[in-house]
Amino acid sequence: MPLKRRTFSQRPPVNSAGLEPDQPASRRVPLAAQLPGKKLDALVVSAAPNVRYLTGFTGSNGVLLLWPAGAILFTDPRYEIQAGQETDCRVQIVRGPLFPALLKAAARKKFRRLGFEPGRLPYEAYETLQSGLPLGASLVPAAGLVEIARMIKSEWEIALIRRSVLTNSKAFENTLARIRPGLRESEIAARLEFQMRLLGAEKPAFDTIVASGPRTALPHAQPTAEPVESNTLLLIDMGATQDGYASDMTRTVFLGRPAPKLRRLYDAVLEAQLAATAAVRAGVTAGHVDRTARRVLRAHGLEKAFIHSTGHGLGLEIHESPRIGKGDKTRLIAGMAITIEPGVYVEGLGGIRIEDTVVVTASGCEVLTPTSKQLTVI
Repeated sequence: MPLKRRTFSQRPPVNSAGLEPDQPASRRVPLAAQLPGKKLDALVVSAAPNVRYLTGFTGSNGVLLLWPAGAILFTDPRYEIQAGQETDCRVQIVRGPLFPALLKAAARKKFRRLGFEPGRLPYEAYETLQSGLPLGASLVPAAGLVEIARMIKSEWEIALIRRSVLTNSKAFENTLARIRPGLRESEIAARLEFQMRLLGAEKPAFDTIVASGPRTALPHAQPTAEPVESNTLLLIDMGATQDGYASDMTRTVFLGRPAPKLRRLYDAVLEAQLAATAAVRAGVTAGHVDRTARRVLRAHGLEKAFIHSTGHGLGLEIHESPRIGKGDKTRLIAGMAITIEPGVYVEGLGGIRIEDTVVVTASGCEVLTPTSKQLTVI
């Protein structure tokens, strides 16, 4: 049955910035208006971050049917109260699978062309939709419609990302002061995540990366039970999720005296990171920013040691569009939140990565991450 409660009391305020929360309807209306031009009667939104973006609903089981004249959020009885509090659209509570109920609603509306999220919808769910379509109706792939809208953050979203970034950096600062040789990588990761939660984060934005010594050459190393030794590298890649929005930061520090070769690697990566950050501004392509970082590392003979993209968008998810990578022709737009994270990795020696979260502006970018990038020795 539909719920009529529509309050936003649980949506996080940003009083310090004097901003009111975005209203989900203000996001749905322009997206729904695009559907006729794409020859779609309605759109089935199944990805949880996209459902949250368009409705405010934060539960784990929800699917949205969106069309130019309206929207229905389908969820189950566990979320009846929550959905009524969080969303401003019609809510239908379903006792059982959600997609059959959605199909019944679509049939009542006589929708014939239903868009769906091909990269987001599990195959089993796709089969359920396909087999339940009324005669004459069809499913139409509609990739990226919500994700494209999500690339440009509102002032309210940027304020939430900024708060997440500050929480993340403070958790790093609090933990760094207590790192000593002999601590296990896994213990350091646990302390970082504990500090995030103490400071207001709901959870880490991804599995925290802590690697030491030669293992820093593994870009996505998982923390181990091995103790961190003296006179070695320590790479920490961490992010917080706060009020639903992600942050991301990487710092590489030295325990003890770093070897001259590692210092040179660090200086080269820092130069590349600063150059790429300076290249960010509205109108340039993502590929241009990536090329800028690679040009610096090429001058140091390190381009082949840089084996991943220069960065990525973030927001409700830790990895969003645009990808700041080779040949990417996406033009940056003011309001995009992205990371800048060049790195070099040498097997047997170690790896260096330096990463900030930044927001694209008309004339450049604002670096949200306050943590120093200068060489840190502990």
